[in-house]
Amino acid sequence: MLIIQPNECMRAAAFEKYGLENLNIREDIKQPEPTDHDILIRVRSAGVNPIDYFVVSGSREIKTQSPHIPGAEITGIVQRIGKHVTSLKEGDRVAVYSRTFDGTCDMCLNGLEMLCRNGGIVGVVTNGGFAEYIAVPERNAFKITDDTEWDMAASLAVTSITPYHALKEASLKLNEYLVIFGASGNTGMMAIQFGNKMGAKVIAVSNDDWIRDFGVQNVISDYSKVIEKVTEITQGKMANVVLNSLGIETWDNSLEVVGINGRLVTFGGLTGADVKLNVQSLYSKQIKLIGSTGGSRKEFKDLIDMSGELKVKVWKRFKLDNAKEALQEIFSGERQGRILLDIDNSI
Repeated sequence: MLIIQPNECMRAAAFEKYGLENLNIREDIKQPEPTDHDILIRVRSAGVNPIDYFVVSGSREIKTQSPHIPGAEITGIVQRIGKHVTSLKEGDRVAVYSRTFDGTCDMCLNGLEMLCRNGGIVGVVTNGGFAEYIAVPERNAFKITDDTEWDMAASLAVTSITPYHALKEASLKLNEYLVIFGASGNTGMMAIQFGNKMGAKVIAVSNDDWIRDFGVQNVISDYSKVIEKVTEITQGKMANVVLNSLGIETWDNSLEVVGINGRLVTFGGLTGADVKLNVQSLYSKQIKLIGSTGGSRKEFKDLIDMSGELKVKVWKRFKLDNAKEALQEIFSGERQGRILLDIDNSI
């Protein structure tokens, strides 16, 4: 293993002023020094997410001193451990749970670390994984097996846990109809797989036919006929659960296809967040409207345990040097799958 000395410099994508044009590759960033309860990770791969774009652009306020390093999805190898770390050792492959939390508030004590009253997201309130190294508390690092694919490991902390938690919040049950808007997006491709695992009848709304490879039979590609098609597939009962990660653009259709006593769960607003709501339609069908964010450490561990049964489609890979280009591609209309930063292919 490569031996590093404390306080050496590392390469990282960082910015001092908001704006994608201000994200630069720096070689003068000090390597983080792990405390007694931290681990230092040599980053192998980092997922590229809309949240990373929002951090760099200034849509999400950061709470660290500049220069700031984005990156909320991180996987790599343990390089060094603090003297009180017991669950991990140097050389272990790990994925990072990307929520900071104090462990003492009422939310944390109820196993809801993602709702910690004093918490936040790695890469937002702390420096993130667009760097050669990152230090995180031991409790945020989870060991993965040697046969876990790096692509999958780099898709756990946001891409996978977000829809997994959302469908659990919606109490998706066996044989229920699940309609997924944005099914070919990062979270959508995972939601299809979780829906299948939960025994639901999945209906995917997407222009991309490749999502059939993820085990979905019913794909609606014409957004103007979503209501008609869902009515046909469900024989008029409509959906038990609707997942909307896109926001205003698909909001009206989402609400329309929820059946009586159904649930609409949402965790994103990529196309706009200020939606209109017809209250009568909500109460007349006794619809439950559910907001969802992230997931717990328990759910993160669940995902690691099932990761061998999951798959992820990667569209493009970039080196750390091209982090700016990777973020620019996030909202590309041609994107078909994930964007990843391969930061250190030697491990």
